[in-house]
Amino acid sequence: MGMALLRGQQFADVRPSPQQLAWQDLEIGVLIHFGPNTWMDREWGDGKADPAVFNPAQFDPEQWVRAAQAAGAKYLVLVAKHHDGFCLFPTRETKYGVASSPWRNGQGDVVREVAAACRKHGLRFGVYLSPWDRHEPVYKDAAAYDTHYAHQVEELASRYGELTEFWLDGAGSEGHVYDFTRYIRTLRTYQPNTMIFADVGLLPYADIRWVGNEDGTANEENWNVVDAYQILRWRPAEADTPLRDGQWFWHPNAEDKLKPLDKLMEIYHQTVGRGAQLVLGLAPDNRGLLPDVDVRRLTEFGAEVKRLYGQGLLRERAFAVSGHPDSSIGPENACQYVTWMQGSPVTFDRAVIMEDLTEGQRIRKYAILGRVGNEMRTIASGTTVGHKKIDIFPPVTVDMLVLEVRGALGIPRIRKFDVYMGGKSGETRAVRPDQKK
Repeated sequence: MGMALLRGQQFADVRPSPQQLAWQDLEIGVLIHFGPNTWMDREWGDGKADPAVFNPAQFDPEQWVRAAQAAGAKYLVLVAKHHDGFCLFPTRETKYGVASSPWRNGQGDVVREVAAACRKHGLRFGVYLSPWDRHEPVYKDAAAYDTHYAHQVEELASRYGELTEFWLDGAGSEGHVYDFTRYIRTLRTYQPNTMIFADVGLLPYADIRWVGNEDGTANEENWNVVDAYQILRWRPAEADTPLRDGQWFWHPNAEDKLKPLDKLMEIYHQTVGRGAQLVLGLAPDNRGLLPDVDVRRLTEFGAEVKRLYGQGLLRERAFAVSGHPDSSIGPENACQYVTWMQGSPVTFDRAVIMEDLTEGQRIRKYAILGRVGNEMRTIASGTTVGHKKIDIFPPVTVDMLVLEVRGALGIPRIRKFDVYMGGKSGETRAVRPDQKK
């Protein structure tokens, strides 16, 4: 591709792949951390832990999967090897892992059992394989380690069925050069449809990008298209945050770190509600089970999302009154989508908009207006919509609604527009501070 073509590339021209679209529809996933750290009350292993510490007496991945599904998760990513180099699967590359542990007499395979639990219950499955390895002796020899890592990618990609996501975590790797091209070529041989997660530094190799924090928040203006080294690419954001504040692995006596329900709802609205994917970090304890309090919180979270957004209030879906540029509204490609209430007023305190992203992301500015009496009032306004946008505001009663697109990169395609009445559930603080009342 010549530079002239690069300069001519437009954001509005970039389309997602069918695999990316399907992945974005999953909306919520979980990330499981489990290993020697679980028994050693620490987050970062140094690669020197005795494999004998790994021995979960009540290991039950089906319990993990059921809890994830209760939270509304559609996929699970398992950390098959964290930075300590301990492998949760038998590998020909090293004995440092479950093969040297007393669990299942050294014959166990955590990855296989978790993958089977996911398949049994209809959850999609993915893996995380840390490039940084604090145990592996050949790590100091970049070429030798490339072979070691590529072989492990091959093992994970060829043994456990379809992988929905493959995590490339760049943590701790400063100064080490990896042959990512080789890794991805190996992965793609066996898993052509896997979504590859990476931070912006690895974007040429990724299909999805890290949102940039572990707080569970995306920017209100959130574009799926990013400039990856002078080439525009569709890279939707994934926002990962642990269920317990600051703790990806389980720690004893840390129940006070469990995020309260209103915080989880705030996170949901600032991730899924801003067009990003939400990934909650779950940590099985030293029994091999998710703690009961964590399971209850996940169940409460899933139930609250379903309560708030299970059934919309609009009797008719929005339809385009103007599918052409309308200079009376504002910039080029502005248009209105109107929903009538059939003469029956409706009271609501939140709205959901979704774009049809098949042909790309278009909306860059919008407003929701409602007729109160004989007056049209602005109820909410924002910038991008993307996969999904949720606006929350004080309750309002209207007999007509207008979704007004005030700026777009092309004629927008609305996939969904609906309103809901949530009532008192404590998450109204998720309203943007800049939002017009």
